Amino acid sequence: MAKLTESMTNVLEGDSMDQDVESPVAIHQPKLPKQARDDLPRHISRDRTKRKIQRYVRKDGKCNVHHGNVRETYRYLTDIFTTLVDLKWRFNLLIFVMVYTVTWLFFGMIWWLIAYIRGDMDHIEDPSWTPCVTNLNGFVSAFLFSIETETTIGYGYRVITDKCPEGIILLLIQSVLGSIVNAFMVGCMFVKISQPKKRAETLVFSTHAVISMRDGKLCLMFRVGDLRNSHIVEASIRAKLIKSKQTSEGEFIPLNQTDINVGYYTGDDRLFLVSPLIISHEINQQSPFWEISKAQLPKEELEIVVILEGMVEATGWPSEKTAQWHRISRQRWCRQTGRDRSEDTGQMHHQGDQTPSEPPPTPQRPRAWLSPNSSRPPSPRD
Repeated sequence: MAKLTESMTNVLEGDSMDQDVESPVAIHQPKLPKQARDDLPRHISRDRTKRKIQRYVRKDGKCNVHHGNVRETYRYLTDIFTTLVDLKWRFNLLIFVMVYTVTWLFFGMIWWLIAYIRGDMDHIEDPSWTPCVTNLNGFVSAFLFSIETETTIGYGYRVITDKCPEGIILLLIQSVLGSIVNAFMVGCMFVKISQPKKRAETLVFSTHAVISMRDGKLCLMFRVGDLRNSHIVEASIRAKLIKSKQTSEGEFIPLNQTDINVGYYTGDDRLFLVSPLIISHEINQQSPFWEISKAQLPKEELEIVVILEGMVEATGWPSEKTAQWHRISRQRWCRQTGRDRSEDTGQMHHQGDQTPSEPPPTPQRPRAWLSPNSSRPPSPRD
């Protein structure tokens, strides 16, 4: 009886061991608190919005386009002046120093070769010998004589004699080429320094572009101002909508540019930029925003690029300032304000703020404010 009980116990233990080995293990994770569960989707969506946005035009006005796989690079050399002006300052200064150094070394080598071929090096201490260049006794002295000749600082210890016709010809050639090099390099540096790019830094745009009602019309608006007392002469403004497009033939255009009318036909694109101005684009049936609603705007891959052009009053040089707004992050679908517009430049970026008054509501879809049987916007009571 005892043996039977022991054998039954062993069988039960073996079955339980086999069952423990073969059964899957269930790992129970602790349940998150309710606050953490509620915040989890918010953190995920916030991380998604933090991804880097690829812009066609950066906020500083520079185009975010890199020209790769350029085969015909010789075209840059055909317009070498513009190529040098467009280089960065460090490369421009390096080329400036290298050009002068190479020309001095090149002509210094030729002066040394003339003295070496004529035998001036063998008669340095001979008072009866007339050298091509007096007191030229090596390459270093020839290099210094080349610098004195090209920079026209005047001869002193070393001077050319009239018994060396090849030296006279070389002197003429170096003087002419030195003048050409001076005109070219000094011209590049002058154009580089006098470029009015920094003038555009005092032309500011509002941080946000807003969509709101103005004079009973749905408009896209932004503000522009000049911080300097000197004015921009013949200032004009134009805007582009950059958005992908698919044609009726099925062709996909990734960066299609569409004009945004900011007053071209009425002359409102010509600005007298003394105080900050509000530039408006009426969203009508000819507008590229006609089919875009407020709900669709965050999903649209589009950019609004604005270019302000004019001439600097002090110098007459043309200047250009570019601004860009990307998606809903730089746009607001706002209600119209009832307050007076201030000319304080510190309030440049405060546009479309909410006020306690009750202005007319802004339609959520541009084509919604045109009823099917009417060509006027519906009243707020409709």
